[in-house]
Amino acid sequence: MVEVRAMLIKKPRFDSEIKWYDITDKELYLSRRRFIKGIGKTAAVAACALLLPNAFSEAWADDKKKKYEGIDESLYSTDEKPNRFIDASTYNNFYEFGLDKESPSKKARRFKSRPWTITVDGHVEKPGVYDVDRLITRYDLEERIYRLRCVEAWSMVIPWVGIPLSDVIKGFEPTSKATYIQFFTLYDPEQMPGQKADILPWPYTESLRMDEALNPLTILAVGMYGKLLPNQNGAPVRLIVPWKYGFKSIKSIVRISFVDEQPDTSWSEVAPREYGFYANVNPNVDHPRWSQKTERKIGKAGRFPTALFNGYGEHVAGLYRGMDLSGNY
Repeated sequence: MVEVRAMLIKKPRFDSEIKWYDITDKELYLSRRRFIKGIGKTAAVAACALLLPNAFSEAWADDKKKKYEGIDESLYSTDEKPNRFIDASTYNNFYEFGLDKESPSKKARRFKSRPWTITVDGHVEKPGVYDVDRLITRYDLEERIYRLRCVEAWSMVIPWVGIPLSDVIKGFEPTSKATYIQFFTLYDPEQMPGQKADILPWPYTESLRMDEALNPLTILAVGMYGKLLPNQNGAPVRLIVPWKYGFKSIKSIVRISFVDEQPDTSWSEVAPREYGFYANVNPNVDHPRWSQKTERKIGKAGRFPTALFNGYGEHVAGLYRGMDLSGNY
């Protein structure tokens, strides 16, 4: 029988207890109290209107060091100590900017993430083209300290700033025909030189079953370590699904489609034996070229056991009740 490890939930702490931000980059932790509530909610976005660049976009574009203030802390966060910002921002996969781990942080420096719009279409009552910053101001931001497990068998712990995807989905009012939600990354080879290579079918696409998308753990991240999301980590908005391998958490989203059939995704289309549609973290299903039983935690020596669903089984195991997880990888 497979052991499902429960996720560690943050508990209230006494002021005298040493917190992770006292022994890591404290500068990265400051100024986290209610950015969104402080500036108030903007007027609702017209459902089908194309929104032009606005003051929010211009302000963020002018100050990439800006910090979010007054972010709600989430009970879904792990108590594990986060990696350093330098780890998360310089060691990651983003093939649109190159194949090695360091390329994204170097080649994405001039990437323009503002102004930015997201097209919403498919089986929804409120399709349209939404400005990302006006969309963000509709919701309260939360800090979610999540484990991130890469299919390559390495992992990190990262404090994201984001919005529950379920809140955003409900705002678009999907119809009963919407059983899957599909995401698309920006296609712009001039800004994303990796797209000039025939590595994947561009633009990059990913998808979730609707109940996965509505799970409270799934978020749209717009920042990390209390600050604006760096270009190399998927600015201005990316998906975070912590119980799945990292490639499911698509970056730099420009389109969200609500569909009625399971769509192909970039990796499942290219190598279906290696990268399945579900891509749930599972130590009992090896990648064809390496084991998934253990992982390398960036910043720590040695290897560590991999937990089913990346340790979030308490919250997501029910989504797959009755499914053969060895066959639906």
